[in-house]
Amino acid sequence: MSSPTSFNRRRALLGAAALGAAGCASSSSSSNTNGTATASSAERDALAQAADAFPELSDQRPFHEPIREPERAARRARLGRILAQRGVDAYVCEAGATMSYLSGVSWGRSERTFALVVFADGSHVWICPAFEAEKARLSTEGEGKPGGTLVTWQEHEYAWQPFAAALRERRAERVALDPALRLFIADGLAHTHGRDKVRMGREELVALRAIKDARELALLRRANELTQQALGAAAQRIHIGMNGAEAGRLISAAQQKLGLTDVWRLSLVGASAAYPHGDQSNTLLARGDFLLVDTGGAFHGYQSDITRTWCVEGEPPAEALRAWHAVRAAQQRAFEAIRPGVRCAEIDRIARAALAEAGYGAGYEHLTHRLGHGIGMEGHEDPYFDGGSEVVLEPGMTLSDEPGVYVYGSFGVRIEDIVAVTADGADHFGAWQRGPSSPV
Repeated sequence: MSSPTSFNRRRALLGAAALGAAGCASSSSSSNTNGTATASSAERDALAQAADAFPELSDQRPFHEPIREPERAARRARLGRILAQRGVDAYVCEAGATMSYLSGVSWGRSERTFALVVFADGSHVWICPAFEAEKARLSTEGEGKPGGTLVTWQEHEYAWQPFAAALRERRAERVALDPALRLFIADGLAHTHGRDKVRMGREELVALRAIKDARELALLRRANELTQQALGAAAQRIHIGMNGAEAGRLISAAQQKLGLTDVWRLSLVGASAAYPHGDQSNTLLARGDFLLVDTGGAFHGYQSDITRTWCVEGEPPAEALRAWHAVRAAQQRAFEAIRPGVRCAEIDRIARAALAEAGYGAGYEHLTHRLGHGIGMEGHEDPYFDGGSEVVLEPGMTLSDEPGVYVYGSFGVRIEDIVAVTADGADHFGAWQRGPSSPV
């Protein structure tokens, strides 16, 4: 539900919200040099202690092969073909999901430009600060690594002239920029190479990463199945009197025991869930309360994102129960409409129509956010189920299907599953939530 380029910030905010719900956001979290929230030692200790509650769970990563360099090489070749088909000569990305997708290389972002450039013939070069060249070679050269020429730049000259010279040398006139590329890099390259030669490469990115291959689909499926398993295991240990942060900590610990990394969670009790991304209350679970948990993590680099709303003990109020069934029906109706050739905007419209029929208003009255987002190596990526999206669904696209009903001061309900477009319809990862008394 966050913006296309802000999933990491969203994850940090969700972590801070969960800590805040425990009344300790300022004392149990800190910021790293990039300004994002990090778990404190106290939070890490609490997670480690919570993990001891799950002796039945074990790390599943050894049973699944991660993506290797031959697959990444095939991706770079495919990007080259996409560029050639669109009359583009080169694609530029910096450290982040696209660079990892294409090369497996991770690199910290700073004010110094480090970038990967892939050309229409499938070849590539690296733009690298000269003093980091040896470190870059360790990351890019050798068995299982992508190789590629290093184009270096000295501190006094910045990256732009060497960058533009490397493009000219390879007769790369028309350049597409990864949408996550920071503005100062885009502006510096455009100023030096020519503003009329540089444009945003969103269409190329969607063509490259939106359609997942069989290996990606398998990893995404497993990531989401494991998150559902973690939710089920944690639910057996969540009880009345806990607050949202305590419940969420159990869920995160269970995911980590199963081998998920970079785990995040948002866990909201009762009326707190009326705010889709949470508030700062310290509400304790009582009989009849709904608990809303939105959580996920990475499995061999591929993301999960599951939301469940359930009543931990007792019976929820009649209106909250009615909303739960309306949300689940809207989710199912949207899923049944997913097939190749349908525009993303239409799926969003169908879910809203289902909620309107159930008495929850039209437009954004109670479903205050888009229906869903793409997912892959990033938790939120193109394409999106929103009313403005003209993207046409194709087999292999993976997105979240997550309608909700939010009533301020009373309750919030959201149910989220990851779906995959197939040749003749859609599939979903894991199991649907069957009722409001359990997350499984």
